[in-house]
Order: sequence, then C-alpha cells, then structure tokens
Amino acid sequence: MRNKYLFIFVGTLLSVLPLTSCGDFLEEYSQDTDYVRTWKDLDELLIGDCYLPVHDSNYLSYTSNVGSWIHLLGDEVQESQSGYVNTYAEGDHRANSFGYFTWQQRVGQNESYTDFYAENATWTKIYYCINVANNIIASVEKVPCVTDIEQQGVHKVRGEAHFLRGFYYFWLANLYGKPYNPATASEDLCVPLKTSDVVEDRKFTRQTVAEVYAQVLSDLQVAERELRLYTNPKASIYRADSTACHLLLSRVHLYMQHWEKASVYAQKVLKAHSALSDLNTASGKFLTKANPENIFSMGGSDVHNIFNYICQSYSVSRELYDTYTTADLRKTQWYWQKGNFVGPVRTTTNPQYSSYDPQSSDYYGRAYSEKRYQEEVSGQFLMRSAEAYLNYAEAQAYLGQDSEARDALNVLRRHRFLSSANSTVNSSGSELINAIRAERRRELALEGHRWFDLRRYQVCAVQPESHSITHEWTYYASHTSCSVTERHRFVLEANDDAYTLPIPQEVISFNTGMPNNPHPWRNYTTVE
Repeated sequence: MRNKYLFIFVGTLLSVLPLTSCGDFLEEYSQDTDYVRTWKDLDELLIGDCYLPVHDSNYLSYTSNVGSWIHLLGDEVQESQSGYVNTYAEGDHRANSFGYFTWQQRVGQNESYTDFYAENATWTKIYYCINVANNIIASVEKVPCVTDIEQQGVHKVRGEAHFLRGFYYFWLANLYGKPYNPATASEDLCVPLKTSDVVEDRKFTRQTVAEVYAQVLSDLQVAERELRLYTNPKASIYRADSTACHLLLSRVHLYMQHWEKASVYAQKVLKAHSALSDLNTASGKFLTKANPENIFSMGGSDVHNIFNYICQSYSVSRELYDTYTTADLRKTQWYWQKGNFVGPVRTTTNPQYSSYDPQSSDYYGRAYSEKRYQEEVSGQFLMRSAEAYLNYAEAQAYLGQDSEARDALNVLRRHRFLSSANSTVNSSGSELINAIRAERRRELALEGHRWFDLRRYQVCAVQPESHSITHEWTYYASHTSCSVTERHRFVLEANDDAYTLPIPQEVISFNTGMPNNPHPWRNYTTVE
C-alpha cells in the first residue's frame, strides 16, 4: 500500500502528514484535489479517512478508540480493587488513564508523577478528520453533477462531510471548551476553528464557545438540507442520514438551552425512527449493530476492555449500578455483577471463550485477551432513538410541559421495566426534571453522554446542579499483584475548573501564546 499525501491541519495545528487508506480511490490517485474525478472518489475518502474506523464482530486486532477515556472522567466508573491476579498484564494497563481518572493538571501525568504520556492523540485524530472533511467540502463543488445519480452522490457526500465536521467540532467543544452558557459563550474560549482546505502557515488561536457552536449549527443545517435531498435507501448505521442529523441537532440545541428547537428536532427523529427494543421480549444482546433503536454509529468501542474481573482494572460504579431497581431489566441484561465488581455484558467475544457464560466469573476471570475484541457500535459516537425520547422529555420539562415530558419518558420506561411492574412516572416540576436526568444517566450509561451532561447541568438556566465526584487510585506491589501498597483518594468538586479538560500540552507548546484552560493541581488524601 502506498502512502498518499495531503496537507492537513492537525494536532500541532499545522503539519504535513501521510494519509494511508485501503479505499480504491486512495490506491489509484493522489489526494490532491486536482485528481478528484467524481463524487465516488470523495465518497471513498469519506469512508477511509473522514469517518472514524468501523469495527464489527470480525475485527480481530485491538486499536485504542478515539476518546475512550471519556467514561473515566465522570461517575460511571470506579476502580476494581479485588478479583483475580492479572497474570496477563504486560505492564500496568491502567497507567495511561491515570491523568484522566484522577483529573490531573495534565491528563498525561503518569501515576508515579515522574513523567507524562502523550495527551494529543484524540485532538490530532479529530482535527485530522475535520481537515479531510474540509477538503471534501471544497472538492465536491468541482465534481460533475449532471445526471440524477451524480446529483444524488453530491448530496450524499456534501451532507455527510458537513455532518461529520459539525459532530467533530461539537465533540471538541465539549471536551476543551466550557459548557455552553448563553450569558458567557461569546467570551469563553473553546477550540481553534478551521473550515478552509487551504494550508495556512501560521499559529492558530482559540475561538469562543459561541463561535464554535455557530459553526456546528451551520454545518448541521447544510447537512440537514443535503441529506434530506439524498433519497436513496440508507445502506448502513455506519453512514449518517437526515435522521442522524436531526438527532444531533436536537442534542446541540439541548446543550445550548434552545428548548423549543431541541423538542422540534427530537420529534422529527421520532417521526422517522421511534423504534425501541422491549427488554421484556428482546432476545440476544443489546448494543449490537442489529439493535432496532440504532440510528448512527461511528467507530467501534473499547469501553468494555477496561472492565475485567481483575484487581488492576475498572468496574462500573456501584453507585450507578444501584440506581437500577430490581424491576429494571437493564440491570440484569446490560450488566454482570460479582461482589463489588460490576461490568457491562460483552456482545463481541473471542471464539476461544464462546463456550463460557458471558455473565460468569469464570468467563471474566479468563477474558483478559478479550482486549483484542471491539464492540460493534461506538461507545462515544452512538445515536439511538432512546436519546430522542429523553431529549424531548427534558426539553418539554424545562418548558413546563410536564404532561408531554412524562409521556415521552414513560414510553421509554415501559420498554425497560418488567411488564408486571409499575414503571410510570407521575411527578411534575422539579421532581420530573430530576427523574428525567436520572433516567438519562441509566439509559445512556457508557455511551459518551454522562460527562457532557454533568457539565451542561452546571449552567442550565432551569434547575442548575453540579456534582462532586470521588475516585480512588490503588497502588499495588507489582503489575501482576493484587497486594495493595497504598490508596489515594481524589475529589472533583462541584463546579471544579477540571470539568473542562486542558488543551494538550503538545498543542500549547507548538502554538506559542495559546491560552490554556485553568486546571488546578490535584491533591489527594491517603485512604487508610
């Protein structure tokens, strides 16, 4: 396979990187836009380098997924402090997550405070994809658009490229910018914006939260128009369509506190795709590409790989697990529990372990090699119809439309609880808002929502709230030992500055003068 070259605005914000893909277009042509002949060439570039890699149950080699550490930041995950000895360890597999899990001043901080891991992998990859989108958007204007097939192809390519660029900037904004506060968004710093395909020999600065969100909305509005004009049947959940665009618009407007618009777009989604999986009758595993609730997924999921019944690993937060009642079928169908350990049930498994019950201690004790198997749908970029119900319920509750909010919430709950149980929520006002937020936490756990939700609740004009979160980090006698030498407790206080991540140090170092986010030094107490 030959390397192809494209000028890209990436992690250091100005680089020339090799771009390699197995797409047919990339095998035959340079990625210089002078060599683009048809919309199909750009479609190949979309698949190969603008979408994050698609993995399915046949994907047998492990690669770290973009931003998989997002689940470690909030209250969904805790340490697994007891279990089998991790005899499979090749060094401490938790090590490079220490800085995220304990909210360090630099997220690349190692656990011994002697060095730093690279901090810009996610930043670099996302900006890489943004710049592929920039090139596609610029190039699509130059391809033939005469026949019906060509017109359909152009709508598809232009729509998907704008959708992806908007999604990526939205994601970056919620990692590295403050949560959207209408009162301060025009002043709060966010991330650099670049929408041109032209290489610029300059240092980049950070735009404001308002400017980045304006770009997100602009991209999604173009995507909405173009994907609506693309009338061919949807080929796969791994490609965006107008329904995915509407769901993302609903999410963005919810974050911006545009309650009416969030409701309107959620209704558009439910009109097109209202299917929910009834856990009373559903057979098989839930988070697979065959789930009827799926609207869009991008990339695989490494999330399950951090949960193994071993002492040097992570567990689903017991506090989260206990919010599911015994009548809630998600508790038994989505999770596996032994003692204080809780893990999500895997959907993709190593054939070597196919004879083991995926909810048995034997299976989880042996399954360290499962780290080389990814799930079929994303742990960060998955969109399901359930979110549309929750977005609509939340927005309507903020608008004081309690009846509409309850109806949407209860439709979802009827599909999650034992049919013999009374799952109906009858509350109103403040209690209803709390119920919706709690349901959102349970329903969308480990799908990339919780950290962003915790941030936006802080600045919500209706019933603001902020949480204090406690994480413990355990030191062991060795990487293959369960013998504890020391345990440190870290606390993320309510409204802590660390709810916004620092800009990666590699980016700050390259772009001289770029201001970073305040991120205080993280002290700890020793647990006796």
